[in-house]
Amino acid sequence: MTTKKNRFEKIINIKNKKASFEFEFIDKYVAGIQLKGTEIKSIREGKVSLTEAYCYFRRGELFIKQMHIAPYSMAASYNHDAVRERKLLLNKQELEKMEGKFSEKGLSIVPIRIFINDQGLAKVEIALARGKKIHDKRESIKAKDTKRELERMKF
Repeated sequence: MTTKKNRFEKIINIKNKKASFEFEFIDKYVAGIQLKGTEIKSIREGKVSLTEAYCYFRRGELFIKQMHIAPYSMAASYNHDAVRERKLLLNKQELEKMEGKFSEKGLSIVPIRIFINDQGLAKVEIALARGKKIHDKRESIKAKDTKRELERMKF
């Protein structure tokens, strides 16, 4: 018997590395995404970019904007728009709590990573975050360098 290799078998865990450098995370949440047909197939292939993505509230609902999901290569005319805004699915208590904190000055909602859970559903981990100042960024670079040096000294 030959085992057929499925292209969706690999674990999808796409991170927004820029967000941890630019922001200080206060609270983290996991939300579902409202997707169209071919978008989930592109996500399973790992063709997603979160670098420019951000979240905002509109009429009590949370949306993600500028998340780039590449068009699915096997779809002909039924493909999706790569950078459309998508609704995030959270329960009402989480939305109200997040919107109350979001109204404070200087806070924003940033997507940290996108992954596929055990049931095969695409989820986004978002964080309520405060932007870092220049000196905070320098400190995080310094901490990263010292951690790297300590790892080198072990070997």
